[in-house]
Amino acid sequence: MKNRTFNTKALLIATGMSIFSIVLVFFGSRNLQNFDAALITYLFGTVFAFFGIVYRYSVWLQRPPTWIYFKRGITYLVTGKVFSHFWFASKETIENIAFQKFIYPRGKYRWMAHFMIAIGCTSAFLITIPLTFGWIHFTMAPNSISLYEAHFFGFKVMEFKLDSIMAFLTFHALNWSSYLVILGSLYYLRRRLTNPGLIATQTFEGDLLPLILLIAISVTGLGLTYSYQFMKGFAFDFLAVIHAVTVIMFLIWIPFGKFFHIIQRPAQIGAHIYKKEGMKQGMAVCKHTGEEYATNMHINDLKKVTKELGFDFSMEDGGSHLDLSPEGKRSRLAQAHLKARQAGGNLFG
Repeated sequence: MKNRTFNTKALLIATGMSIFSIVLVFFGSRNLQNFDAALITYLFGTVFAFFGIVYRYSVWLQRPPTWIYFKRGITYLVTGKVFSHFWFASKETIENIAFQKFIYPRGKYRWMAHFMIAIGCTSAFLITIPLTFGWIHFTMAPNSISLYEAHFFGFKVMEFKLDSIMAFLTFHALNWSSYLVILGSLYYLRRRLTNPGLIATQTFEGDLLPLILLIAISVTGLGLTYSYQFMKGFAFDFLAVIHAVTVIMFLIWIPFGKFFHIIQRPAQIGAHIYKKEGMKQGMAVCKHTGEEYATNMHINDLKKVTKELGFDFSMEDGGSHLDLSPEGKRSRLAQAHLKARQAGGNLFG
């Protein structure tokens, strides 16, 4: 079999979506009228990251187990009890995506740090991507030197005075995001440098590099603000280059490193819907222990997926090894070993 180094279907999808994003940049910035040419490097980095994310996500979705979860989740979300599923998905989004509730059982401080990183990164993306694409821009109001107007896709959405609280919060929004990211990342960096269990299992590129990049982006971003506000622009050009390099490294790293779990996390909502619907349809009972261990839907899907992958767990009596719970499988295996040793005449050999 020929070993392919890329997935053609995923490549076409990623290329198409990247071209579509560039089209959105063109029209969203009113034919590049509102596009800031100084952000061109950030644009290239963002489009490359978007290409990589779509490519890897497409490959991930093509895996039989992932596709089963995804297809079932979407089907249940848009059919049947639509409002019930929508409410469940909204609740899951608020609890586990917005407030990172799934981290809390691991510790209050770990949750707090994770929450700060999540909020800081999400708010930074929501600000920088529209600015980079030229979808958001600010202008002076006509016949005024103290009134600013905010535009989205070329349409005016709000105005505020330059000396107002709104102006202060708006123009320093990325600073607030940076503070949150730095505090959260420092907590996890300290933990990874002092916890013996983590030190023994972690890798630099998988565990330390993501935190270092987040801190570097945030620190250099704050340095730009400090430079033009308090140092009369001293070292601004140097900081701008360093900031751009760290941001582009971060963007490039998203599709290939640990940051990709940020993109995968929302898909877990579909898995929860799948599990919820499966429990409604009935539980599978282990043929050996007589206890429930999974949903019937999950076991039936598992039988299909394993056959697609070339594994057949069918038994001579017409059943399947997948009809056994983990405890049942271990017990059956132990019994088989016992019979084999009894047949051989040596229980301990």
